[in-house]
Amino acid sequence: MGKFLAILHGGADPDKDQLTDEQQSEFMTAWATWAQAHEEALLDPGSPLYRKKRVTSTYVEDFEDSKIAYALVDAPSHDAAAQMFKDHPHVGLHDGNSIEVIECPVIPS
Repeated sequence: MGKFLAILHGGADPDKDQLTDEQQSEFMTAWATWAQAHEEALLDPGSPLYRKKRVTSTYVEDFEDSKIAYALVDAPSHDAAAQMFKDHPHVGLHDGNSIEVIECPVIPS
């Protein structure tokens, strides 16, 4: 088994694609259903990503990008981890939404 980090990217135009309260509630219910279906694999169900800072050796700055949430899962392979997110409600919420699934290998000691 291995650890995989899922980064959820939003593709929505924030000015056009606001959800109604009912749509938001339906989405959260769908997300909870997805999480329950993958409960054994979820190491961290994640959370939204808000204020962001970029740090370099010479400065710290605020920045924005399309990353809006994360999750951490345990899976037997990279492909298995990716398949886990194929039916995640996030990918169908707005055109352009996507999920990156990144392997987090064990660092040898």
